[in-house]
Amino acid sequence: MICAANAETLDGLEAYLSKVGMRVKGRRRLEDCLDEASDAAFALVLFPDDFAWRSVEAVVAELAARCKDTLLIVVTSRLKDFERFARAHENVAVVPRPVWGWTILDAIRAHAEADEGSGLEDDEARRERSE
Repeated sequence: MICAANAETLDGLEAYLSKVGMRVKGRRRLEDCLDEASDAAFALVLFPDDFAWRSVEAVVAELAARCKDTLLIVVTSRLKDFERFARAHENVAVVPRPVWGWTILDAIRAHAEADEGSGLEDDEARRERSE
C-alpha cells in the first residue's frame, strides 16, 4: 500500500511498482491508509510530509505497533521527526525525500529476503500478504 496526498507521487510510484510485478493499492487519505492497513500487507509506503504532523505521528505509531511484520517505509524531508520510530520499531525504515522508486523497491526486496531467511513463510503466504 502507498499513502500519499500528492497524486503525482502516488500514481508514479504505484505505476513503477506495478511494472516490476508488485500488487499495489494507493490511498490519498491518511485515514484510509490506517483503516486498510493490516499485518497481512508486506509493505506500506507513507509520504507523511503533506499531512498534519499530529495525525501522521499517531498513524505511524499505530501502524508500527499494530503491523509488526509489515515494512513501514516513511519517505520524508523531516528525517529527525521520524527517526525515533525507526529506533523503536525494527519494521520502520525512514528514507529521505526526494527518493527514486528503485530505492523503495530495494528496501522492499531487502525486507523480503530477510523474511525468506527466517523460514517462517512459504511462497504462497508471501504472495497473499503482498495483496
